[in-house]
Amino acid sequence: MPARKKSSSAGSSSSGSATSNTTTDHEAIRKWAEERGGKPSCVLGTGGGGDAGILRIDFPGYSGEGKLKEISWDEFFEKFDEEGLALLYQEKTKDGEQSNFNKLVNREDSSDKKKSAGRHGRGGSR
Repeated sequence: MPARKKSSSAGSSSSGSATSNTTTDHEAIRKWAEERGGKPSCVLGTGGGGDAGILRIDFPGYSGEGKLKEISWDEFFEKFDEEGLALLYQEKTKDGEQSNFNKLVNREDSSDKKKSAGRHGRGGSR
C-alpha cells in the first residue's frame, strides 16, 4: 500500500563528515527504512484505544526486540502527522557505510538538530 506523500522540510546538517537530513515526506521515510530492513513500530505499553503510542522504526537485530510492536505504515504516518513529527536520519556513516541512525523529532524543532526529541523522547540510534 503506497504511503501518502508529504512535503519535505529542512535539508541537511553536518556532524563531522557524516551528514544528517530531515524530512516529513512519507514515501522518502518508508523507502529509507525499508532499504535497511526497518519496520514501522510503536513502543509496547504506550498508546491504546486506537492510539499507536510512541513511534519507532525497528531494525532487525537491534534493541527493539521484545519492546516494540510492528504497526502498519498507515498507522505510523497517521500518528507521525498527528504529532507533527519529522524524521532526522543519516544515509551514510562518517566511514561511508550505510547508516541506520534516525530520530523522530518535532517538526518545529527540526531546523535545530541539537534540540531534544520533544515531548515523548522519541528516537533511536542504530
